[in-house]
Amino acid sequence: MQLTLLRHDLDDGWSEELPALDSASTLVIVFGAPEYRDDLRALAELKAAFPTSTIVGCSTSGEIFKTKIYDRSLAVAVARFERSQLRHVTAPIASAAGSADAGAALAEALIADDLRGVFVLSDGLQVNGSELVRGFASKLPEHIVITGGLAGDGPRFERTWIISEGELTRDCVTAVGLYGEHLSIGHGSRGGWDPFGPRRQVTRSEHNVLFELDGRPALDLYKEYLGERAHGLPATGLLFPLALLSESEGGQLIVRTILGIDEGQKSLTFAGDVPTGARVQLMKANFDRLIEGAEEAAEAAGAGMDAGEENILTIAISCVGRRLVLSERTEEEVEAIADILPDRCAQIGFYSYGEISPTSTGPCELHNQTMTLTTIREG
Repeated sequence: MQLTLLRHDLDDGWSEELPALDSASTLVIVFGAPEYRDDLRALAELKAAFPTSTIVGCSTSGEIFKTKIYDRSLAVAVARFERSQLRHVTAPIASAAGSADAGAALAEALIADDLRGVFVLSDGLQVNGSELVRGFASKLPEHIVITGGLAGDGPRFERTWIISEGELTRDCVTAVGLYGEHLSIGHGSRGGWDPFGPRRQVTRSEHNVLFELDGRPALDLYKEYLGERAHGLPATGLLFPLALLSESEGGQLIVRTILGIDEGQKSLTFAGDVPTGARVQLMKANFDRLIEGAEEAAEAAGAGMDAGEENILTIAISCVGRRLVLSERTEEEVEAIADILPDRCAQIGFYSYGEISPTSTGPCELHNQTMTLTTIREG
């Protein structure tokens, strides 16, 4: 696999000349600032340079390039595979209700005996991420690695975009199938938030819309915890994500983060399902544990790698809530990944509205407030 990383800055242009790596087996991944929807020149240049390649990407709440975090930029990885194949499919998604059907349709279009993994990028606001993942899982064998994320729009939660076939579009999900016995795909996803306060029960919800906790309006309860920050909802709700508690002792927490609010219904819309009857608990940041979570994700994604391996593509997808909480310390989690993985790993990524990955060896899940890593190498 030949692998190159490059950046584009809205003010300064490309960091280097676009590489001559176009082919039917080339994957171009682009993570970009929301502002690129108003300036399509750089994306047009990519499409012209890679006319036969698979070009996918999405808008972000911050771009990860190597060990730095940027805004107003594109972070681009160009990977030309030597002995592996790609297939790219896209499905429209007009509302959260269509999420499972979109995932199932994409999975059916990708399934094949030599499928090794699926990388998914979705609209960040019109989707129910857990239903999207459920749709994929309903059609794909359990051994297929499914990873990816939900597009971001900074802290605004207004508009997100997707790149499909090199074109910027909205209200859709795009997925790339990775095929061939020479591929190795690693993954890791960890959080680092601490539960606090009483455990509560979801007493009224519909899919990913939460109406009541312990019989009280969910929005009112969140506003009590946020205090003066309540006027900044939904963005400030990222400071207090919601943990879905496992029924089993020592079970994994699934974290949900807020995408929107409805003052009239006093409800909260989350990136994934919050089932009626579930036991939940609010969470708050522990700075050191957030960094440790990134390290643990890197250890999981890098399992089995040789320290001297070359040309390993690392895709880091972290939640916008982590960036808001970590603030000036945010680059520490990106640097922590680089310290764990082999030196020749080439890393790009973005801050998202949701992360898609298995937690460890279990089924794929929609996560929030995690650092999620995908590693791709060709042996």
